[in-house]
Amino acid sequence: MADFGRGIKAGIISGLIYMAVAAILGAIYYGNIWATPDFLYGTGLTLFTWRSFTDPSSVASLLFQYIVPGIVFGAVFAAYNNFLPSVNSTVKGVVLSAFIWIVALIEVIYTTPGWPTDGVQTSMVTGVTVSLSSAGSALAGIMAALVFGALTGFLWGRFRAKELTEERKGGSILLVSFILGLVIWVPTGVMFLVAVFLAGLPAINPDMWWLDILAVSVVFLGLPGWILGRAAWKKTKADKSGFKWGVAGGVMMALTGIMLLPGALAITGGVFSGREPANESSITATAQ
Repeated sequence: MADFGRGIKAGIISGLIYMAVAAILGAIYYGNIWATPDFLYGTGLTLFTWRSFTDPSSVASLLFQYIVPGIVFGAVFAAYNNFLPSVNSTVKGVVLSAFIWIVALIEVIYTTPGWPTDGVQTSMVTGVTVSLSSAGSALAGIMAALVFGALTGFLWGRFRAKELTEERKGGSILLVSFILGLVIWVPTGVMFLVAVFLAGLPAINPDMWWLDILAVSVVFLGLPGWILGRAAWKKTKADKSGFKWGVAGGVMMALTGIMLLPGALAITGGVFSGREPANESSITATAQ
């Protein structure tokens, strides 16, 4: 089992540091930490849905915007740690953050008709702000993601490793996919079912037809994909390959666009689970 506690701790601290840096930059550029720092928001200088103090109504909402993405990134980092290139944890963080940014870019393009003509769009699943309104804003968004990944990887390397019993490869990735897929499906599915069956609203709104189609696909395609991903994870717990189930479920989730990240995780986890596990205990790498 991956050292999730170590990864989540690194992600939370990274989120706090990132929030503090955003506050300082906002104060420098606007002289008022609660003002609307259009520079920070417009350039995508925040990794997930972090708006750098543009519109939150309380400190609690700020912490939610920073800490929750940090928890997600830290858990994914812990699950992927043994598969990322390099023995340096900081480099691993950069590689993973680049992967997540690319997934977010694909998701934004897939879920936003006409993008990037509108300039800035935000992925609501991974929360990554992607902007091609200018070369500078695009570069700032990419650099922000890479810096966060590097910071998380650096902190991971500073924390003490736990002694872990080796499991079938890919099992931890499938577990994260299973949890994240559930978290994404529930609000989408509940809103759809309430709107259609209780409020009597049409499933497809002509003004938002593409997003509504994707929402419908989440309900009727993402759910069975999530079930297959869960089955793949169960197989890895029994020391069996979850390759077929993981890849099939991952493809189904990815096709919805909205569940692209858990789908990508399920696919990679399924592929890795096809490899035979080691049969001895190991200590999580502490190389920097």
